[in-house]
Amino acid sequence: MPQTPVSNHELAAVVDKAIAETPIFDIHTHLYSAAFGDLLLRGVDQLVTYHYLIAEVVRADTSVTPQQFYAMPLQQRAEHIWKTLFLDRSPLSEAQRGVLTTLQAFGLDVASRDLAAYRRFFAALSVDEHIDKVFELSGVSHVVMTNDPFDDAERPVWEAGLHTDPRFLAALRIDGLLVFWEQNVPKLRSWGYDVAPDLSGTTCAEVHRFLRDWTATMNPVYLAVSLPDTFRFPDESACSKLIADSVLPFCKESGIPFALMIGVKRRINPALDLAGDGVGKFDMRSLEYLCANYPDVKFLATLLSRENQHELCVAARKFPNLMPFGCWWFLNDPMTVDEITRMRLELLGLTAIPQHSDCRILDQLIYKWAHFRPLLAKVLVDKYTDTMATGWQVTEDEIRRDVALLLRDNFIQFAGIADRI
Repeated sequence: MPQTPVSNHELAAVVDKAIAETPIFDIHTHLYSAAFGDLLLRGVDQLVTYHYLIAEVVRADTSVTPQQFYAMPLQQRAEHIWKTLFLDRSPLSEAQRGVLTTLQAFGLDVASRDLAAYRRFFAALSVDEHIDKVFELSGVSHVVMTNDPFDDAERPVWEAGLHTDPRFLAALRIDGLLVFWEQNVPKLRSWGYDVAPDLSGTTCAEVHRFLRDWTATMNPVYLAVSLPDTFRFPDESACSKLIADSVLPFCKESGIPFALMIGVKRRINPALDLAGDGVGKFDMRSLEYLCANYPDVKFLATLLSRENQHELCVAARKFPNLMPFGCWWFLNDPMTVDEITRMRLELLGLTAIPQHSDCRILDQLIYKWAHFRPLLAKVLVDKYTDTMATGWQVTEDEIRRDVALLLRDNFIQFAGIADRI
């Protein structure tokens, strides 16, 4: 029997319920399954020393230099950030609020401001208990990791024959090929790949073989690279040539999407290490060229500059092989998330992936999605209201279908991985 259309009075509650009950497929994180041991970051000290908060604490207390901060053991770093950003001033930034949202979700007394009590709580959780609880509290069903075969701590886990938690899927990160090519040529040669710094001889074919080999090992849902705002394609750089002669042919052959995360200025303040990266505006013509000239390759794209977001939406209207995803890094705050989500719905309808968490610490899954859900609900209610004002009617099943597209099905369909979920 057909459902009764949702009334304006019921709309907000129906949208909220659909969003709350839809399992989320988080398409980009820096998390690891338990099999990776200490690479899986978790607990309150890791949460409080997230690199977003490192950048904030260096601004707030200039008496401690970055060098002095990084020389501290982890717990001391956490205590310094807790005192400076949570006790000496009110925690109003998005990263600060995220810590509190996470603690609250675990049932901890945020009003107590008792870091020692929070430590005792997390110390009592086994790894498996912790993972299960975070997935339950976040409403996430699957996450995509970021997996780097050039990482000397990670590679042995794969080589040993990893049997990973099925909730954690792999993404093959290829910055080591495209961004740090020359420094990794010796490593590739030591692994038996006949490559040369100048890309001569069999180099591109061997890089193609490397991608096939690691795809067989990881079974990744996409290849991924983080590129600077200065990235151009095509040009004479090793990065561009490897993309053209190795990566794109491999993606066409395998059907695996190529995820481009573009716009980072690495280490504009080197003293801050990972917390010292900045943002730059990207020339969209390179992404447009890729989409137009490689129509058989699927591109996922997220751009770091706010100024690039409208151009990305317009490009996606023209190229069905381009899937915009997420509000990355410096864009993951309520003001810009609201703006970008509205823009995408108004220009692309339901054919984008509105968010990913990008989290590096397990517990961040909770706050990243807890903060996004009400923003998505508000935008959807506004858009449904506009549509219903024309006389069009929507049912609860249709709203659930739409929400599922945004939070999981668009990616599953685009990546062609329905048989793996």
